[in-house]
Amino acid sequence: MSPYIAEIIGTLILIYLGNGVVANVVLSQTKGNNSGLIVIALGWACAVLIPVLMFGPASGAYFNPALTLGLVVIGGLEWSLVPGYILAQMVGALLGACLVYIQYKDHFDATEDKESKLAVFSTGPAIRNIKQNFISEFIATFILVFALLGIAQTTAQDPGTLGVFGVGAIIFAINISLGGTTGCAMNPARDLGPRIAFAFLPIKDKGTPDWSYAWVPVVAPICGAVFAALLSNIVYI
Repeated sequence: MSPYIAEIIGTLILIYLGNGVVANVVLSQTKGNNSGLIVIALGWACAVLIPVLMFGPASGAYFNPALTLGLVVIGGLEWSLVPGYILAQMVGALLGACLVYIQYKDHFDATEDKESKLAVFSTGPAIRNIKQNFISEFIATFILVFALLGIAQTTAQDPGTLGVFGVGAIIFAINISLGGTTGCAMNPARDLGPRIAFAFLPIKDKGTPDWSYAWVPVVAPICGAVFAALLSNIVYI
């Protein structure tokens, strides 16, 4: 399988399941309505884990432009692959978000709160303080990438599913521990692709995509991932 196809499908599945669990929790009249952050954190952990298990051998299962750029600066990926990987991740994220809308259309129609509708697609701060929000996203992504590279080191001599399941544990831990501030996007494609989908989908009585905040979950994760990768090159030797 082409690594680009793997990144498209893998990111699509990630967003369909990950944004899908948010829809199940925040939209009106769903069976999971108001089930809380623990359900969202567990759903996102599984949403990442499943496509990693499916497409790891095909593409490396990055599904994240921040992780992609973090790895390329330390030689973990060829620069020539980066544009295609990032484009594939963005396409997959946008398509996955569209599927979430199709899945939950009746519940979007039944939901009056505009912020809840946007929350299905993209992250937003619990308290709007751009400097602090940037720091939160930076640290969360730093932890994600630094931990992923650490697990890759410890399982290098014994590759298998143990390290892959560690990925799910990291996602769950970050979301449940740090997600209360900004929702921890940690992935520019996860936030920007669905935000673009929100802008053009015919969602009933929707609000704005909040473009003034949209740069934070794009730039901060990239900075955090690159810093984590560079530091890992020093620490994990």
